[in-house]
Amino acid sequence: MRSFDLSPLFRSTVGFDHLARMLDTASRIDDQAISYPPYNIEKTGEDAYRISMAVAGFAESDLDVTSQNRSLVITGRARKEAEGCQYLHRGIAGRSFERRFDLADHIRVAGASLVNGLLHVDLVREIPETLKPRAIPISTKPAETTKVIENKAA
Repeated sequence: MRSFDLSPLFRSTVGFDHLARMLDTASRIDDQAISYPPYNIEKTGEDAYRISMAVAGFAESDLDVTSQNRSLVITGRARKEAEGCQYLHRGIAGRSFERRFDLADHIRVAGASLVNGLLHVDLVREIPETLKPRAIPISTKPAETTKVIENKAA
């Protein structure tokens, strides 16, 4: 069974409709598309993540990293093969690819680097101050809840 009925969930929640879209997208992903290029997702700190993708044979100019609307898209364009080159064995794939990652709220792409055939994309979770927990000071003085205004009748 590759479909989910989330209607009971949506009866009592508001704003989680993107969850249904994410599950639908995940169920339609082709297994072969998942395998190329290989990648790792690692947690490098409390609020830091890194996607490392094996892009052997791709130059910096062949790769494009784009972040838009809570989505990260990494694209690689294959170069034209040199004429007259005859391979006896070709194990290094050089085909074009597009890899998409859905980002959670408050995840920002901090940067990308290409080192030794690995493309590293660093991500940081930046929670706004208004959403962070804050301590409420406790006072020992009684709170003044009402003020009496004297009405002096003449």
